[in-house]
Amino acid sequence: MNAVRKHRLLTLAAVWLITRAAMLWLLAHDDLIRLGGGAVAREVWRLYHHWYGVLAHGAFPAHDPLWQYPPGAGPVLLSPALLPGLTYFQAFVTLTLASDAAITLVLARAGSLRGAAYWTLGLPLLLNVPLARYDVQVTALAVISLLTLSRSTRACGAFAALGALVKVWPALVLLGTPRGRATRSAWAWAAGTGAVSLGVLAALFANPFGFLRQQDGRGVQIESLGGTVLAFATHAGWPGKVHYQYGAFEFTGPHVRTVAHMSLALTAVAFGLLLLWRLRARHWTPATPYDAALSAVLLFTVTSRVISPQYMIWLLGLAAVCLTSRHTVQRPVTALVLAATAVSAVAYPVLYGQVMACTWAGCTLMLVRNGLLATAAVLSFARLWRSTATPPPERVPCVSPDSQGVTPVVPV
Repeated sequence: MNAVRKHRLLTLAAVWLITRAAMLWLLAHDDLIRLGGGAVAREVWRLYHHWYGVLAHGAFPAHDPLWQYPPGAGPVLLSPALLPGLTYFQAFVTLTLASDAAITLVLARAGSLRGAAYWTLGLPLLLNVPLARYDVQVTALAVISLLTLSRSTRACGAFAALGALVKVWPALVLLGTPRGRATRSAWAWAAGTGAVSLGVLAALFANPFGFLRQQDGRGVQIESLGGTVLAFATHAGWPGKVHYQYGAFEFTGPHVRTVAHMSLALTAVAFGLLLLWRLRARHWTPATPYDAALSAVLLFTVTSRVISPQYMIWLLGLAAVCLTSRHTVQRPVTALVLAATAVSAVAYPVLYGQVMACTWAGCTLMLVRNGLLATAAVLSFARLWRSTATPPPERVPCVSPDSQGVTPVVPV
């Protein structure tokens, strides 16, 4: 390791320690009104801990309307038992920090330190939220899956499957695997790992598919793109209200179901566009799997009925992976994701009361955040499409009429 890289790694480690200490301080002062008034940490010590008690008795909390997660979430929520000397909350936060450190480490080992620096500086923009959600653990599985693709398609598929069993979206990281043997191997190992893991969870826990019945009742969360439209509609006389249901603040009232169906239709359109890209793509670079993963998750995030602040953790992780490769075409997109992350933290937890009350300030915040995400999604997909639509120009020799030989090759 040369001296310059060693110095940069030490600087990165120091920045990671300082920023994570700051995040821990924010979490310790979670009761401050601008940090959520206790709501951020409450997710762990009340809800997750409650589910832990149910899971410890060999069943998923299938009859709890807040349980909307695939069965792989069970082992994650049980994992604090690995640290018996700590309280559930302390152990959960410790394991979240360990997952955060693992992401930073694998990004740093990927070559360029840009990705690791992006993740290290980007995650604290979400203040205390990442330490009290298990999205960092899920993102770690997705990041490791992508970064192992060049060395082991089997590991890539296996990690993607494990992530998908926890929160579904990591399955999208396999969209950009190179055609042929790499795709067959990664997808086969993903299918095999997923089937075996699901079988084990079904054998160990009752009601593994109970979460499916909670999905149909989901409405339109106030932070989603559709929610932004409805929030502005309240200023035009729409009589809808905000209610807490299914673990989120959602709109209720006339036309909400229509907006929810439109979101689902847009998700279907996004899926169709991604399939069309996969069929039409002709040129792969080492960064194409990374770029495709970020583009796919952006499209599914923007069209979702729920865009919780922790979704930004996923996007930060995938954007960081893109920046590990000099071939990526997503650099402008990563800047938009960073900006959207910063606005997200202002919307939640800092000014969440404004967002819930649909004030002009709250509406404007969500318009800016979701506008940045929508722009990032469109730009990401457009750049992905252009970068893979045609192979790079061939280089051919050019003969100078005034010379006896061949000049250096130039592109045509």
